[in-house]
Amino acid sequence: PSFGFLFDIDGVLVRGKTPIPAAKTAFRKLVNAQGQFLVPVVFVTNAGNCLRQEKADQLSHLLGVPVSQDQVMMSHSPLRMFKRYHEKCVLVSGQGPLLDIAQDLGFCQPITIETLREKHPLLDVVDHERRPNVLHIQEQLCDFFPITAVVLFGEPVRWETNLQLIIDVLLTSGYPGNPYHHENYPHIPVLACNMDLMWVAEAQSPRFGHGTFMVCLENIYKKITGKDLKYEALMGKPSKLTYQYAEHLIRAQAAERRWKQPIQTLYAVGGSAALSQDDEIDNSWENELASAAAAHCRSVLVCTGVYNPHTEVPLDTRESITETVFHGHRDFRFDPGLVEPDHIVPDVDAAVDLVFQLENFAP
Repeated sequence: PSFGFLFDIDGVLVRGKTPIPAAKTAFRKLVNAQGQFLVPVVFVTNAGNCLRQEKADQLSHLLGVPVSQDQVMMSHSPLRMFKRYHEKCVLVSGQGPLLDIAQDLGFCQPITIETLREKHPLLDVVDHERRPNVLHIQEQLCDFFPITAVVLFGEPVRWETNLQLIIDVLLTSGYPGNPYHHENYPHIPVLACNMDLMWVAEAQSPRFGHGTFMVCLENIYKKITGKDLKYEALMGKPSKLTYQYAEHLIRAQAAERRWKQPIQTLYAVGGSAALSQDDEIDNSWENELASAAAAHCRSVLVCTGVYNPHTEVPLDTRESITETVFHGHRDFRFDPGLVEPDHIVPDVDAAVDLVFQLENFAP
């Protein structure tokens, strides 16, 4: 094969925990009798609350085909390349087994919001029920300071606690508990995974995603300091970094199977192409992916997820009509040409059929 598939998961293969019926049919066409994939396949999800292996096991169960962790790309997977932070103390925000996820990615000294809260109980006071008894509190000396970066894996559960403590870390240059110093700008690096404003589960309407939490954090920071929160890196769909890393995984699969044909085209099923990003965001990671740069990416949108085929795309990004407002992240430039899909099909099974037809591929 001279092509590969990048499959979205939410809204394409599953809704919440319920498989979309067309998914099993589609994947029967993608494997041979021994369960080996006939073309390179990577599952791209903006989820970040579990390890790759757990997601691979879930997909194997849902789709009835063996999926390996090397075929799974979580929103945080590109953090493996950010080696300059791996030896440093980083604060991690999100939910799930955060320390396990961070360590699996290469971070040696991650600390969670919960650990930080235990060390500094006076910082988290929005919830009156959780406020400490000030008379009996003694702040602990912390052995992990300074915090040198903040990694946002995904939406947390207690937003007020995470928002408060992340702001504390940013405004004290990694020494929460100290007084704020507004002159500490630019603040310590922030790396964020998954900018989805909303996502589709079993509910009739989309639900808040990590992008909504980021909107809150950005606006609180700006309201307090008058300055913009800056990101060292943004990853997860639709960032360029995510698609470059996914292409790197696709090529690795082709090499492992000793397929000689170069991969010319990637079909992103359920996702749009990468959006152009603010030039100020650090691009030094691109050197590590220099070999993965040849493929064209074609988007094949399905009508089982967030995508609504009846929504028109605004030509002017300043328009704010409800149906045409840009829901992407603050640091992504809106380009109608990139958001328009190459193909629209009813579901993932139709997407596989279409790609086989376009590529003249007969398994």
